[in-house]
Amino acid sequence: MLKQRVVTAIVLASVFLAALIFLPVPLFSAFAATITLIGAWEWSNLAGLSRRWQRALCVLLSAAVIGLAAVYLDLGALAHGDALAPGLNPEQVLGFRNLLVAGCLWWALALLWVQGYPQSALLWQSVWMRALMGLLVLVPAWVGLTYLRVLQDGQWLLVLLVAVVACADIGGFFTGRRWGKRKLAASVSPGKTWEGFAGGVAANILLAIVIGLVGPASIGFWLLIIIPTSLVSVLGDLLESMVKRQRGVKDSSALLPGHGGVLDRVDSLTSAAPVFALALLAGGWPLG
Repeated sequence: MLKQRVVTAIVLASVFLAALIFLPVPLFSAFAATITLIGAWEWSNLAGLSRRWQRALCVLLSAAVIGLAAVYLDLGALAHGDALAPGLNPEQVLGFRNLLVAGCLWWALALLWVQGYPQSALLWQSVWMRALMGLLVLVPAWVGLTYLRVLQDGQWLLVLLVAVVACADIGGFFTGRRWGKRKLAASVSPGKTWEGFAGGVAANILLAIVIGLVGPASIGFWLLIIIPTSLVSVLGDLLESMVKRQRGVKDSSALLPGHGGVLDRVDSLTSAAPVFALALLAGGWPLG
C-alpha cells in the first residue's frame, strides 16, 4: 500500500509540475478546470446522486458555471497576451476580486456548518443542497488557481500555495501524533487535534520566515499571506470529511491507487486557493 501511495504521489506531482511549466495560462486554466470537473463527478456521489445521468448533469452544471465565470472574467483575452504572463486589465482584476470574495464568504459559512455538525446537517443534508455545496467548493478554487497563474511569478506562487497546504498537513500530522490530545472537530474528523492544528500553523510560520528571507517581499508580508491560508486549508479537509461522514463513505472515489479520489488529495487546496489568491490581491501583488 505504501509503495502504491508513493508511486501515485510521484505521478501526480510530475503531472502538476509539467502542466505548470509547459502549459501557457489559458491551457493551464483549462487543465485546472478539468481537475475541477473530475472533482465535481466525485462530489456528486458525496451529494447522494447515485445514477450516472444525475452525476453527469452535476458535471455539466459545473462546466457551465466555470464557462460563465470564464466569460465574466474575459479569460479569452488571455489567449492574445504573452503566453507566460499575459497580465490582467482593471476589469478582470475586479472580476477576480468579486468571485474570490464570494468564495471566501462561502468558506466562512462552511466553517459555521462544520462547527455545528451534526445539527447543521438539517440545513444542507438534502441531495441537491449538497450538490450546490460542491459548486461552491470547487469553482472558487478554480478561480483562485487561474488568478495565481496569471500573476507575475504565478508558477512560483502556485508552488508556494501547494507548499503551504503541505506544511499545514505534514506539520499537523506529526505534531498531532506526538502531542495531540484535544479534539479539533470530534464529530467530523476525530483524528484531528488542536495541537496538530497549531503544529501546522507553526510549520507555515517557519515557511513564511524562510520565504521572507530569500524572496521578493518581507517576512511580515508573507506571514499575512501564509498564516490565513494555513488556517483555512484545514477547513477544506474538514468540510469534505463532514460530507463523507453524512454520506457514509471513506473516500470520494477509488480513482487514485492508494489515495482514494481526486477530492481526497485536493480538499485542503479547495479552501486554501481562493484565500491565498485574495490575500495576494489585497496585499498588492505584484509588489512595486
